[in-house]
Amino acid sequence: MTVFEFAFYMFAVITVASGLMVTLSRNPVHSVLWLILAFLSTSGLFVMLGAEFVAMLLVIVYVGAVAVLFLFVVMMLDIDFAALKGELARYMPLGLLIGVVLLMQVAIGVGVWQVADGAEGLRQAVTPTGIENTRALGLLLYDRYFLLFQLAGLILLVAMIGAILLTLRHRKDIKRQNVLAQMWRDPAKAMELKDVKPGQGL
Repeated sequence: MTVFEFAFYMFAVITVASGLMVTLSRNPVHSVLWLILAFLSTSGLFVMLGAEFVAMLLVIVYVGAVAVLFLFVVMMLDIDFAALKGELARYMPLGLLIGVVLLMQVAIGVGVWQVADGAEGLRQAVTPTGIENTRALGLLLYDRYFLLFQLAGLILLVAMIGAILLTLRHRKDIKRQNVLAQMWRDPAKAMELKDVKPGQGL
């Protein structure tokens, strides 16, 4: 067994085992930690496939941001795990049925998998030889598919603005800061002098 095969099987076993522990761990904090391990081992698999940019993106975005956010949310929220376990036992048959269906679909997909004869040539045509993975991805996104990439970003921006507008609620019983009113106020009208006599209050 070569070093490449050993590393592949090691990362693959760690990924599958940590993925199982994410769902089997009773402590949600431990589940998030297992999820971080799954992300790290998956990034190792991407490095072995030659996709260094995707691997570093997985580590930076998912491990450095998403998983840490999950960890903070789980640790800060006061969740009644006894009630959650009761609901879990209630919906266990349906969840097992869905899991079996998904496993059957994966098995069917893997069973009929066939590698096309010209697949390697097509990959070489898309990714020229002598160019790093990150540079080739940049050339594809910002050269060949520049318009589609910008349109996708515009669609995401519109969706984000729409979500903010739909969830934004102005409550009248909450005092909010009005920056323009603070900037345009007249100092002569903003302050009033009171002549307070000794022994008296305002």
